[in-house]
Amino acid sequence: MHYEFMMWFTLVAKMAVTALFVTVATIMAERLGATVGGLIATLPVSAGPVYVFLALDHDSSFISASALASLALNTATAIFVTVYVFAAQRRSMWFSVSLAFVTWLAAVLALGSVHWTASVAFVLNLVVFTACTFLVQPFCLIPIPQTTRPWYDFALRAALVASLVGVVVTLSFRIGPTGSGVLAVFPVIYTSIMLILHRRVGGPATAAVLANAVPGLAGFGVALLTLHLTAVPIGSAAALVAALGVAVTWNVIIYAIRRRQALA
Repeated sequence: MHYEFMMWFTLVAKMAVTALFVTVATIMAERLGATVGGLIATLPVSAGPVYVFLALDHDSSFISASALASLALNTATAIFVTVYVFAAQRRSMWFSVSLAFVTWLAAVLALGSVHWTASVAFVLNLVVFTACTFLVQPFCLIPIPQTTRPWYDFALRAALVASLVGVVVTLSFRIGPTGSGVLAVFPVIYTSIMLILHRRVGGPATAAVLANAVPGLAGFGVALLTLHLTAVPIGSAAALVAALGVAVTWNVIIYAIRRRQALA
């Protein structure tokens, strides 16, 4: 009984800490505008804690294999965002989100059946992100109007992320590293942004946030590649720190480039 209590207590604690972290990060994204908001959204605020908790329960080989699966599936997230950006210009929230999710699921099913290597997964990311960045570029500059947030917005985003952590941590022992890698990059942050912002500020403004997220999401792919390559040689903890450093540095560079372009 004591072991079962501690197991459930640990799981609930993991879910609560992650939900709080993601809620704070997404509030910051909304306050700072489309460009900064999109880049903040692409930081590993949901996948990062999931991988930390997986590293506490599994060895470095498991983490490396999961990161490789996540790297390949990162392209599905780029497609998910791109489909929403186009659909949200004229269609309702539910239609846009549903179409994006169906597309994501189809991409996951197609990509999940492939036995990936790091080099092939990296080339796939390069091709897909180049295409998606080009496609969403015209939609990046729409301003976001100021809005007030009702209390249930916080509850919604916290529940979405907490549920993801709970599912991944609970199922990781049964579905293995590949399945855990797939669930770790489920687009929970982007889905919550769609559900929360589309209703309040409209589809085009929400699409602008997500369009700005695509280049940052490419950096998340580089972070996953770093995690995959370094988890076994230097250990999971050091590899997670290195991957976080890559993601943050990438987004800072993207922001500096965007800032210079705006000033020019």
